[in-house]
Amino acid sequence: MVKFLYLYSRGEMAETPEVQEESMRVWTAWFGTLGDSLVDIGNPFAASSTVTAGGPSDGATSKLGGYSIINAESLADAAKKADGCPVLASGGSVEVYEAVPM
Repeated sequence: MVKFLYLYSRGEMAETPEVQEESMRVWTAWFGTLGDSLVDIGNPFAASSTVTAGGPSDGATSKLGGYSIINAESLADAAKKADGCPVLASGGSVEVYEAVPM
């Protein structure tokens, strides 16, 4: 098994407590479908900064919203496991990266 990083981008944020609660229910259910593959449920991102040779600036350019770490047999397997991710239903995407052991 190899570790893969899911980076969630451009999903819509839930604006009311009721919608936030429903969103959490949907995410929790989806994480449950990953079973033992789920290594780290991860966290959503908040404030950000972009650092270049010229120094830091407020905000990030990537529009990433959070991450999770899973185990999978291959990149194709990891990508397939991202099917059904709640961020997809709100117009977002999941970027899948292999984490290379160091």
